[in-house]
Amino acid sequence: MIPGASADKPYIHHQILVCAGTGCTSSRSAELRQSLHNELTRCGLDKEADVVPTGCFGFCELGPVVVIHPERVFYCQVAPDDAKEIVERHIAKGEIIERLLYKHPPEGATRNTIDENEFFHPQHRVALRNCGVINPEDIDDYLASGGYAGLAKALTVMTPAQVVDEVTRSGLRGRGGAGFLAGRKWAFTAAAPDTPKYVVCNADEGDPGAFMDRSILEGDPHAVLEAMAIAGYAIGARQGYVYVRAEYPIAVHRLEVAIEQARQAGLLGEDILGTGFAFDIELRLGAGAFVCGEETALLNSVSGKRGEPRSRPPYPALSGLWGKPTLLNNVETYANIPQIIVNGAAWYANLGTERSKGTKIFSLAGKINNTGLIEVPMGTTLRTIIYDIGGGIPGGKAFKAVQTGGPSGGCLPAQYLDTPIDYDSLIAVGSMMGSGGLIVMDESDCMVDIARFYLEFTQDESCGKCTPCRIGTRRLLEIITRITEGKGEPEDLERLEDLGRDIREASLCGLGQTAPNPVLSTLRYFRHEYEAHINDKRCPAGVCAALKPKGKFRVDGEKCRRCGLCVRFCPVEAISGELRKTPFVIDAGRCIACGACAQKCPAKCIAREGE
Repeated sequence: MIPGASADKPYIHHQILVCAGTGCTSSRSAELRQSLHNELTRCGLDKEADVVPTGCFGFCELGPVVVIHPERVFYCQVAPDDAKEIVERHIAKGEIIERLLYKHPPEGATRNTIDENEFFHPQHRVALRNCGVINPEDIDDYLASGGYAGLAKALTVMTPAQVVDEVTRSGLRGRGGAGFLAGRKWAFTAAAPDTPKYVVCNADEGDPGAFMDRSILEGDPHAVLEAMAIAGYAIGARQGYVYVRAEYPIAVHRLEVAIEQARQAGLLGEDILGTGFAFDIELRLGAGAFVCGEETALLNSVSGKRGEPRSRPPYPALSGLWGKPTLLNNVETYANIPQIIVNGAAWYANLGTERSKGTKIFSLAGKINNTGLIEVPMGTTLRTIIYDIGGGIPGGKAFKAVQTGGPSGGCLPAQYLDTPIDYDSLIAVGSMMGSGGLIVMDESDCMVDIARFYLEFTQDESCGKCTPCRIGTRRLLEIITRITEGKGEPEDLERLEDLGRDIREASLCGLGQTAPNPVLSTLRYFRHEYEAHINDKRCPAGVCAALKPKGKFRVDGEKCRRCGLCVRFCPVEAISGELRKTPFVIDAGRCIACGACAQKCPAKCIAREGE
């Protein structure tokens, strides 16, 4: 009989998948994996279960995440100390540990398996298909999942022109923010007469709250390498570069491992798969400048120059890296390519909407129950993402807005919750897709302060090359900061709008052109909050420190002269008492802390509480 089996308990070999992405690693998932190894050895079960590090499952709020196969039981917020119970009860006895199961908000009902979890139901994973499924540092896992089949197909049964045509017909648009048709960019670069040509991957993900590209590189690095090799074949390039920010150490390490494994397997380097095609990839580490997400600034940085954008044309397809034709796409765009080649353009074009094909990855953050990483078909509504996948707003608070597109995007109010997410629909309501950041805000957020936060970020990240961005964003920030400090003027609203439009029209690159979006969108949909800050010197959300309501007023009964002047000047009739007979009293529930009573009191017996 097989060890571990009995007449009433057939042998089951388990795989314990443990998230090894950045989020879960910061929550001690590496210690958890070691503890599971130790417990399996201690219990003599190390032959009955494998502990497998894997990429991000997407459920970052509740990490570390553990999924045990073949049952597909989904455990969350697992600590290293839980390893003993998992091994002794689940692996040895087949018992599910209920306290570690996911509890769906708001009712708190438990979900046993990953298939029962509402977080995953509306999702359709293409770019993330292997994240949380394979060991990203084992090329055999990638090959077993169908990896490099797209490269093999392209090299053996397709011409370069057919590969470009397949990408074009799929309708894939660049996922870096601009949404330019990927196939058209590939065609332009392939047709460029100059040589050599280069393939570059933009992995410089700088939006606050965004971690889409990082998670792909951490969970499925070979998918990006395979796509770049396919692109190299399609446009006639022999060399590729991945420009990745140094702040992503796990992603950098896994890329290094994957590149070396691909070389050893003959999938990078000379004579790939015996076809005579040669292509290799190198890494270039970025220092974290947000502006280097712009393609011309990125190419300058790759070549060792200062990361500043330049005017276009010429576009990188004609004159890019070292002045040579260069194909530049971001991580998510490349991650779709192998599946498009394997399954065909029609398969991919059948996903999404008429003008926005396929799926889109979003990082879901902010005031929401289930923060994390999701991939949904284009056209999925904001309501589905926030309430069905995200589990709604915590603490029973009301939804106020969602910021789409990161610091370059706009803030959309509740009236747009049923807006389908695609490139054109978001632009129509004053926002944009961007790279895919979604930050949710509730009633406790101040929209003026939110706009100030994003503007402060983009102003700080401006490279300073062009005057509209360098000076214009600083002036915008000065005005909006003045408003949050209670020093705003009614004319400031018009100044913000005029200056924002000028910056958008005149800036050199996309960073400056989109920097005013958070200000303009909040002015469009939350103008009343700006007016409250300016006209009433009040922050409705109580966020802006200079405008926070101060302590209510009280009367010192021993000093009160009983003159009644305070009653006459109170605008809300919050003061009561008998003239000349009893000390006056302020009703704290009605007092609005305006201070009119204290200003008029001749005895100076009225002061704020705590003073």
